[in-house]
Amino acid sequence: MSDGPRWEEIFGANGSETQSPPPLTRREALAAENANRSSNRSLSGNSAGSNRPAKATKQPKKRKSHKGLIITLISVVVLLGLGAAGAAYAWSNYEPQIRKLFGWEEPIDYQGSGTGSVIITITNGQLGSDVAKTLHESGVTMTFDAFYNLLLKNPDVQFQPGSYKLKLKMSAQAALEALKDPNNKVLTRIGFPEGSTVSTILKKLADLSDSTGVSLEQLQAAAKDFKSFGLPSDAVSLEGYLFPATYSLDPGLSAHEILKIMVDETFKRLDKAGVPAADRNRVLTIASLIQREAGRNKDDFYKVSRVIQNRIEKNMLLQFDSTAHYGYTWAHGERQDDSVFSSSDELKDDNPYNTYVHAGLPIGPIGAPGDIAVDAALHPAEGSWLYFVTVNLDTGETVFSNTEAEHNAAVRQLRDWCRTSQSENCK
Repeated sequence: MSDGPRWEEIFGANGSETQSPPPLTRREALAAENANRSSNRSLSGNSAGSNRPAKATKQPKKRKSHKGLIITLISVVVLLGLGAAGAAYAWSNYEPQIRKLFGWEEPIDYQGSGTGSVIITITNGQLGSDVAKTLHESGVTMTFDAFYNLLLKNPDVQFQPGSYKLKLKMSAQAALEALKDPNNKVLTRIGFPEGSTVSTILKKLADLSDSTGVSLEQLQAAAKDFKSFGLPSDAVSLEGYLFPATYSLDPGLSAHEILKIMVDETFKRLDKAGVPAADRNRVLTIASLIQREAGRNKDDFYKVSRVIQNRIEKNMLLQFDSTAHYGYTWAHGERQDDSVFSSSDELKDDNPYNTYVHAGLPIGPIGAPGDIAVDAALHPAEGSWLYFVTVNLDTGETVFSNTEAEHNAAVRQLRDWCRTSQSENCK
């Protein structure tokens, strides 16, 4: 083991150079003692009774300290001589002091293309400084300056709003190239088919949480506060008010803002169709039944609308399986199966959506109707039909009947089709 100075002696326990002078050699100590004696004799004067002034004692010259140079030389020797393990130890424990000693600047940038992944969002109107701050705070770049200084050298760089999938600990240059690559942009375009329920829509929106930053829990909390969306006073939930369409969602939107876009689209469509604001809930409820019950033929939408009107006018129960299915799920959290036929439990369940139990319309929509269903709710076809049933689930072929006997015959036609096709929906 070398008898040279330790790192703690060179740099001190608190990370700064020690202030204590180096120990004196024996020769230096004797010289200092003799000088001290001479000084004492001068101060006490000459022999007794002498009036001669005391002769001034010559002070020893102060020795110039070479401590800083010695420390530097020792540091170099140690760094070069300790080997990889010793140098690593020295660097890990005394990096700030070593950097200060040699005038080495702290790094401000990572090296390479990074690791892992992270989603960052650039919104409309953000400046280069905003992007630099976002990248640093998201762990993409080491410092704000690393990316911002790069932008100063590239003043023509323009950023497109959106969400981007980047990596952690990227060099500023790698991060800039990644933001310029359209393949790294996370798409926030999403669509919903007619008849979609709120629960289905929220789950699908939550699938985009990596790009939107909005979780399922946040969406569910926003949907629960349905009155904040300006719904009619007789609305009981957001069901039916999230218009089924394709949306391009801007980055940075909150859960409430996303759902508000869809609600506003519903109001826009209803206003265009001429639906009075006070009649929105009733029309959407009828339209949602039409959307669920009608087949694929556009004319069937208007015929189903007529059946609804005729049965209500005759004080008949609507007895729609779609309401039995929805109501049971609403009341119990899930359906028993996916069959088009209602189970006995669904048929008798006393929930406010079940039209096998309660007369008239259910308390609200059972899904999101599209434009055709809304138009059909307002303009039912002319006819005396009281019954209908889809007899081919693949093509959507539907039979409309005036009497119960005709309807029962059509139901047998559906069951025959189910036996032949062995469709999963018939089980």
